[in-house]
Amino acid sequence: MGRVIDWTLASTVAHAVASLSPAPEGGYALPDLGPIAEDSERRVTAYTGLRPLKPVPVAEPVTRDGWIDANLASIRTVLDPVAEKLTGGLGPFGGALAGGVGMVLAVETGALSGFLAGRVMGQYEFPVLDPARSARLLFVMPNLVSAREQLEADAEDLVRWVALHESTHAIQFGAVPWLREHLAGIVRTLLDSVDVDPKALLRMPDMGDLRGLVDAVRERGLTGLVASPRQREVLEGAQAFMAVLEGYAEHVMDAAGEDIATLPELRRRLDRRRRERTGLLRLIERLLGFDLKLRQYEQGKAFCDGVVERGGIAGLNQVWSGPSALPSLAELDDPAGWLDRVLRSSS
Repeated sequence: MGRVIDWTLASTVAHAVASLSPAPEGGYALPDLGPIAEDSERRVTAYTGLRPLKPVPVAEPVTRDGWIDANLASIRTVLDPVAEKLTGGLGPFGGALAGGVGMVLAVETGALSGFLAGRVMGQYEFPVLDPARSARLLFVMPNLVSAREQLEADAEDLVRWVALHESTHAIQFGAVPWLREHLAGIVRTLLDSVDVDPKALLRMPDMGDLRGLVDAVRERGLTGLVASPRQREVLEGAQAFMAVLEGYAEHVMDAAGEDIATLPELRRRLDRRRRERTGLLRLIERLLGFDLKLRQYEQGKAFCDGVVERGGIAGLNQVWSGPSALPSLAELDDPAGWLDRVLRSSS
């Protein structure tokens, strides 16, 4: 079977949607990214004690179109096998539905990418299913300028705060070798567990109704259409994992940037923007059905804050000692219980 998803269509839709976001006024004048990113890396390393095994990616300024191209190249390696398995398991229905499913996914992926391209300010980007491939550290310049204008923020403070968050992700993955393979394993397990039941699919909204199919994918995610109990178990583990990744970055950016004078106001204003996840992980979550709620990201930060209060950053860093140390969804609400568990297991 050929490609199910029309990636040319996805790219066309993405760039068209991104073009609807107003261009920032007053040009792209921002502080030099290089020194700020290097300073952020030093701050994060000094606070966390995490040391990447090789240099983190150099900060790259990109346009919205550049961000779209990078993300579509990565996300297609995840979605293509899902779409092919989905339509391939439909038997006699596959031929009739493959074109419609491919169009839906192309439009959905393109629309999401285009929308997020007008919002995401920075991203640690990598091909999820290829842990050996190099990562990139991207900063979307027009969105940083727009955020500075909308929030009336100090340009250097804003860029530094975003750089602290993205540098934390770069250092997380650079210092903990198993993280990328663990994430790839979650996605592979989910893909392998997809078991297409044509009858279940036909209980969806009228498959001849393109709008109904789009709504079903949007509401439940692609694998949400056919999620089995095993898949839901994998998704719960993925939710806890993503929450910890984000919660750790949120904790560190505040702790490592505590001397930024405008930090409290930046936090208050930018929290409103972060009520909608951005970046490659958000696309994976949204399109594969991870789709975490805001509360779960708040749980992640509250969990990390709570562990540090009890065991310091060294206690929190136990979360990177191995996959078995990752908290469950329930443990995100019990940082003391989690810390007790991992300290007992390591003694």
